[in-house]
Amino acid sequence: MLIAASPGDALGLSERHAGRIHLLLTDVVMPEMSGRQLADRLRSSRPDTRVLFVSGYPDGAVAHHGVLDEGTAFLPKPVTPDTLLRTVRDVLDDRRKQVSR
Repeated sequence: MLIAASPGDALGLSERHAGRIHLLLTDVVMPEMSGRQLADRLRSSRPDTRVLFVSGYPDGAVAHHGVLDEGTAFLPKPVTPDTLLRTVRDVLDDRRKQVSR
């Protein structure tokens, strides 16, 4: 597991990590760049990386403002550990659907 405190740190970790990155779990709204921008930059060098977005904003508000495409894996906060684990498994298994509480 790789853990980064910021989008810039995440990109730096990605550049230094020789192994596969199976999943990027990222907030939608962050300082430096959005989660979408981070995902796009990471996937430019690692196109097989799956992405799961989380946000404290309701999923309708996130989609309405064009931050995420329809069908993008998304979890609204707060999220229970069980829901997070199930959703991570679904995303890794490519059962991509928007997830709501």
